[in-house]
Amino acid sequence: MIRSHASRLCNTALASSLLLAMGGASAAAYPVTPQQRSTAQQVAQAGVPLSELAPNAPDSHTVKRGDTLWDISKLFLKSPWRWPELWGMNLDQIRNPHLIYPGQVLVLDTSGGRARLRVAQGGPDGTVKLSPRVRSETLGDGGVPAVPMHLIAPFLNEAVVFSANELERAPRVVAAPEGRVMMGRGDKAYVLGDLNGLRDWRVFRQAKPLRDPSTHEILGYEAFFLGTAEYVREGGSTATADGKSTLAVPATFELLSVKEEVGVGDRLAPVPQRDFSNFAPHAPTKPITGQIISVYGEALIAGQNQVVSINRGARDGVERGHVLAVLRDGAQVTDRTVERPTQIKLPDERHGLLFVFRVFERVSYGLVLQVQQPVTAGDRFAQP
Repeated sequence: MIRSHASRLCNTALASSLLLAMGGASAAAYPVTPQQRSTAQQVAQAGVPLSELAPNAPDSHTVKRGDTLWDISKLFLKSPWRWPELWGMNLDQIRNPHLIYPGQVLVLDTSGGRARLRVAQGGPDGTVKLSPRVRSETLGDGGVPAVPMHLIAPFLNEAVVFSANELERAPRVVAAPEGRVMMGRGDKAYVLGDLNGLRDWRVFRQAKPLRDPSTHEILGYEAFFLGTAEYVREGGSTATADGKSTLAVPATFELLSVKEEVGVGDRLAPVPQRDFSNFAPHAPTKPITGQIISVYGEALIAGQNQVVSINRGARDGVERGHVLAVLRDGAQVTDRTVERPTQIKLPDERHGLLFVFRVFERVSYGLVLQVQQPVTAGDRFAQP
């Protein structure tokens, strides 16, 4: 009974603790029921079956800068989802969790035929149980994150899906100084459109439709990110020489960063509030399935640490932090072991894990955490 509850519980428990510890987000985002709390406490006391340990699980591990909880989980366990059991979480203090920091030594205790993880702190036996406690240091103090945030951060501004093609009505680059057509970092750009008094903007090229791989319905529009721009000087209008009409005067922008040269006709969208909170990995609470729409950028296939779009979003129950299993459809082959050969379909095979880090209404972006074969458009995903 303990084990059956634990698989459902561990994602919720881990998410609650890590959200506060690493991103400042409210732990209430992932409520823990009294039943789940009771089960987690039992699991923490009992430890993890030795059969759940990774084949080459080390006796100890010194936490290094650059480690993530996901990496440490894979180091000790067959399944990263059982991390809270190994950790021995104390749910009574989940709102004040203990962070794991570089330099700490995690020791694997397998006494009594069960596995527990302890942190070396020089006690009577050299270790104490790793459990949550208050730590009053500020965010960004070097604690181990849940996933490799440096891989996700650039896409928080770059990977954007518009529900309709809003860029057609967005402010647009109409000219550059000295009659140039293309602009780079540090150049000025002249812009017409409604700026709403905002200062910081992103620059995009024409958006392309993202279509559902099965229905071909347009789920949103993905815009190609070019760079960032800052409002410098207000535009307006001026009278013509004869005074009979007026001419529009564009606003002036400076290009702060450029991934690709900006051209006349490119569009601007406001920079959203940046959220660099670490995202706690957790499984969907309800069954969810779907397909990969495309690989972000120009690539046709994705490997580890690349970004893909999927055909499910907020309206389908997808949340930031969801981990999904990537599945490859089993091939259709001919069964020739019978008198009349017939077509059969081989079982679908799981070949990777996907971490959702940005969610829109009908589309989401995910980072490929691990993969056995390249991920391509049309691959399916489901709960891990």
